[in-house]
Amino acid sequence: MSTFTFATVPQIIAGPGCIARLSELTKALLGPRVTVISDEGVVKAGLVQTALTSLSAGAAETSIFTGVVADPPEDVIHAAVAHAIGFGATGVLGIGGGSSLDVAKLVALLCKSGEALDDIYGVAKVSGRRLPLVLVPTTAGTGSEVTPISIVTTGAYEKKGVVSPVLLPDAALLDAELTLGLPPAVTAATGIDAMVHAIEAFTSASANNNPVSRALAKEALRLLGANIETAVMEGADLDARQAMLIGAMQAGQAFANSPVAAVHALAYPIGGRYHIPHGLSNSLVLPHVLRFNATVCGDAYAELAPCLFPHLEPACREERLLAFIEGLAMLPLRLNLPTRLRDVGIPRGDLSLLAASAMEQTRLLVNNPRAMSQSDVTEIYEAAW
Repeated sequence: MSTFTFATVPQIIAGPGCIARLSELTKALLGPRVTVISDEGVVKAGLVQTALTSLSAGAAETSIFTGVVADPPEDVIHAAVAHAIGFGATGVLGIGGGSSLDVAKLVALLCKSGEALDDIYGVAKVSGRRLPLVLVPTTAGTGSEVTPISIVTTGAYEKKGVVSPVLLPDAALLDAELTLGLPPAVTAATGIDAMVHAIEAFTSASANNNPVSRALAKEALRLLGANIETAVMEGADLDARQAMLIGAMQAGQAFANSPVAAVHALAYPIGGRYHIPHGLSNSLVLPHVLRFNATVCGDAYAELAPCLFPHLEPACREERLLAFIEGLAMLPLRLNLPTRLRDVGIPRGDLSLLAASAMEQTRLLVNNPRAMSQSDVTEIYEAAW
């Protein structure tokens, strides 16, 4: 067995209502002055107030930054950091979707280390330390609460990542009660995002693809596949919601150590240029990337198939492979999501621009099990259009 490393969050607290345990973490970890990072939608849904009540029980003073937007640009990061420094934060709490959690990670780091954001883009560029950090997801998708990655929009369309184990939080709380108000379309898109994390972690060409990540990826797919339709169609089902949170977290742990690949590389330009939600961007290209990769990792896809479709367990390899790809292609239709790039307003004439942008995602493409040329990427976008 080859040498590998596996890192994850030191403490995970899970279960409906566990947000109340923030008071314990305040006293033990976050300190007396906590900056909360979130967005207006989460605030209006009352979810931040739930967290504030628990922080108050731990005798913490709080400040709230609610300026996070989807695909957060650099100016949002700088504004949030200035807010936390001005408050004199002793700890940071991120609550919300992946964007809020990504911003919270960088706030905790930049407030403490004093590094410049421009200097830490890429892998292992962080040299400083961060403030204590707790993350609370309100969607079951990104897995950001257990990943050492923050994604920032730079310039008009480009996205860059900060990747460092320093960004792993001290604790993550998974409380399904905070996800009960998610609209069906958001539940569906974020759930497919989590599935993509698991699939790409399992098949990653990374040298650190490892048995722990692969085991987590399979269990994540099992949970996500068994619960996503219930969570979408019966949004008040707390058991399904909690299972989705656990599955998304496990997928996050998997890809945090065995990184994602071409689905994400092709999704980022869609989100950056057209402001399509990340999970939906992944969903739009997923089956087409799977078909491209199947020539080199068909065995892996066939192995994963029963995790999503248990009835396939006794089927032969070819049947499992075909059912896996086509089943995932049909899933967005069952969940009432758009399935074509044209359905979300992307002009066919822009596909070459998207392909050029995707080829810049070298951090991700290097992990794809099959090498991709720009013409390959263009053909995948054409198939998705």
